[in-house]
Amino acid sequence: MPGTRNRLINAARRSMLQRAELRRRLDVAKAAFKPKALLDRGKYRVGEKVDDAAHIVRQEFRDNRLPIALAAVAGVAWLFREPIKDHVPKLAQKAQDLADAVLDKFRPDAAEPYLEEDDEAAE
Repeated sequence: MPGTRNRLINAARRSMLQRAELRRRLDVAKAAFKPKALLDRGKYRVGEKVDDAAHIVRQEFRDNRLPIALAAVAGVAWLFREPIKDHVPKLAQKAQDLADAVLDKFRPDAAEPYLEEDDEAAE
């Protein structure tokens, strides 16, 4: 009988330990399925995905700076295409007038009156 009693006591202890372990696991599972825990886990996973995507974008930009920069400039130009269509002809005309004025300053025809004045002063 003493052996049987000891076995029963040991079995009862094991069952209590197993029951305690099962309760602990059940509490962990309950806590994991509470709305706040699910929300926190979802936020964490979304944050990880965003961080991964940001890392990939940064790496791609480092690897392909010129094509991405050209595409960005083209995109901005496309966004502002209507104002550009309105203002570019005016700017082009102003640039042309400025270039003509600069060329007129350096043409030989413009220098002749100064030479005539110098000739008159020399006489």
